[in-house]
Amino acid sequence: METGMQRTRPRPGDAVPDIAVETMVPCGMAVLPATWTVPDGARAIVVFAHGSGSGRASPRNRFVADALGAAGIATLLVDMVLPSESAHAQGMDAVELGERLLGAVRWSATHALECGLPTGVFGSSTGAAAALIAAAQPGSPIRAVVSRGGRTDLAMPWLGRVHAPTLLIVGGADPWVRRANQEAMASLAGDKELVVIPGAGHLFEQPGAMERVAALAASWFQQHLMFVPKPPADA
Repeated sequence: METGMQRTRPRPGDAVPDIAVETMVPCGMAVLPATWTVPDGARAIVVFAHGSGSGRASPRNRFVADALGAAGIATLLVDMVLPSESAHAQGMDAVELGERLLGAVRWSATHALECGLPTGVFGSSTGAAAALIAAAQPGSPIRAVVSRGGRTDLAMPWLGRVHAPTLLIVGGADPWVRRANQEAMASLAGDKELVVIPGAGHLFEQPGAMERVAALAASWFQQHLMFVPKPPADA
């Protein structure tokens, strides 16, 4: 379980997210608790997929969600595993988590907002594998992916079908995951980028590491979910 990260409020002048709302999201056979936050004038949605032993209360992912909210992006943080399932959560594979995540993404697009905003996913650890598997499915509405310390090795058979722009963020002091993400770069089909944060471990606990993750994620989603080309200048 991730601990120790303090949430911070947006800086003066940033867009302040609306109050978070607790809700329940149907995902296949499961109905999962979630936290839904929509800033005023939201132009995109990002659904979070957490790793094993974590959930929507993860201080690291909520830190990133705050940064996305300040950037005008709605967020949906879902508990991918129910309390009644926690005893065998370690046995829940990335494919099953990916199916649940895709259900949450489709719910957010059809029930949460009426304006059809573009949707991205932010995954950490095993949740990143689930995000990539969900993005690889035929007809997936996922238009951008950010992975933090992702177990990309668990999604290798699906990476060639991921066409959504994908940002892989890894810690320089997390050598096994760094190597797995370097291998994943060769298999991803769409636009892709790998960023290594020097000195950061798997949980990105080092000073400034999560701030860097949040800034990278916000920039990636703004670029790939919120960018609107300017009309051509008059002749």
